[in-house]
Amino acid sequence: MPPIQHFAPPAGIKSPPLSFATRTGDLLFVSGIPGFDDKGALADGFEAQFGFVVANIKRILDEAGATFRDLVKVNVLLTRASDVATMNVLYASAFGPAPYPARTTCVVQALPDPKMLIEIEAVASLAKA
Repeated sequence: MPPIQHFAPPAGIKSPPLSFATRTGDLLFVSGIPGFDDKGALADGFEAQFGFVVANIKRILDEAGATFRDLVKVNVLLTRASDVATMNVLYASAFGPAPYPARTTCVVQALPDPKMLIEIEAVASLAKA
């Protein structure tokens, strides 16, 4: 069994004690990623945070040699139910076209930083046919 490969947070980003992603075998597990910019600041507004979440996940996928088409499961955490419809529109554009990965969307009471409106975690298959 190959060793577990860990993907570190971007340089200069203050992060809790976690790997941004880990690979074991042909599976890549992406940690819950919030909508922070390249300086580690949370963007203002839901759409901006969603855009940074997507950019941050793309960076991890690129580093692992994967794409959004390799995602098999996505979990979306929102702090406001009023953002679900907007998230679905943005999600369809960012994670599409169909078929989409399996997904769970939860509205939670809070995320670690009160300014966080969204966090997305994912699992990707790195198996190449």
